Amino acid sequence: MRLWLLFIGLFVSLEVYSQDSIPYHSLRTDTAVVRKGRLAAVLSVQGALYIGSLGGLYFLWYKNYPQSSFHFFNDNNEWLQMDKCGHATTSYYISMVGNWSYRWAGLSKTQSAWYGGLLAEAYMLNIEILDGFSSEWGFSPGDFTANTLGAAIFVSQQLIWDEQRFRLKFSFHQTTYPVYNPEQLGSNLIQQILKDYNGQSYWLSGNISSFLPKTSRFPKWLNMAFGYGAGGMTGASANVTGQNIPPQQRYRRFMLSVDVDLTRIPTHSKTLKAILTVLSFIKIPAPAIEYNTLGNFRFYPLYY
Repeated sequence: MRLWLLFIGLFVSLEVYSQDSIPYHSLRTDTAVVRKGRLAAVLSVQGALYIGSLGGLYFLWYKNYPQSSFHFFNDNNEWLQMDKCGHATTSYYISMVGNWSYRWAGLSKTQSAWYGGLLAEAYMLNIEILDGFSSEWGFSPGDFTANTLGAAIFVSQQLIWDEQRFRLKFSFHQTTYPVYNPEQLGSNLIQQILKDYNGQSYWLSGNISSFLPKTSRFPKWLNMAFGYGAGGMTGASANVTGQNIPPQQRYRRFMLSVDVDLTRIPTHSKTLKAILTVLSFIKIPAPAIEYNTLGNFRFYPLYY
């Protein structure tokens, strides 16, 4: 996930402001009243972040590894595809933030949705190209496909419903696995949140009320969430071995839980709205049922 969350955080204030700044009638129509000053500001900020974050990523990350000629690398068997879920989720949120920034600048709903998705595709494609010139990795068709899927999930919902009825979300809990491979799984909490796929879960959180009649009194913020996770992983495609490392069986986890769509909680406070928007990518801890490929069912009174 590297710098993805930082990239999203830098844009989120613009997203929150945009929702208050676009005239009500323009949210209900697909008209475009381009505000050149705002569009220039959006493109300038995006350009600076685009170049700055990719440049920073190169000097802080890729420069420390050997370079090679451009090549492809099939990593689809790594981490039981948990990393692909991370790519899709990152692309989804970059699309979302890009969409709102373009709406704030006055572009039509259709234009904003497409350009937001293309922004995510372009940004993530550059990451894959950097990987392609690194001898440690390579251009991953699987990652590219996941990036495209994440953008498509956002864009398709905007075009069909003009809202996000299904959101990709993230949750994390610490596990015991990093002690066996701290280099790949992280040696501290911050590193483990980004690296330990055993503790990560990715969710498709669907809003129930958006499929009910507008007269329904069903809570508009209540979601049903379907999650995916994995466990038993101390290495990418195979587990590490050693004298003090017990054997681990790798397995997939499928979960069902309830969730809260923080963006649908009504509030007149711009500050609270900003906080809820920033936190909206997090799956809210709640009871959950799990089935895993070890053949076990588990119930969690509170899963996070």
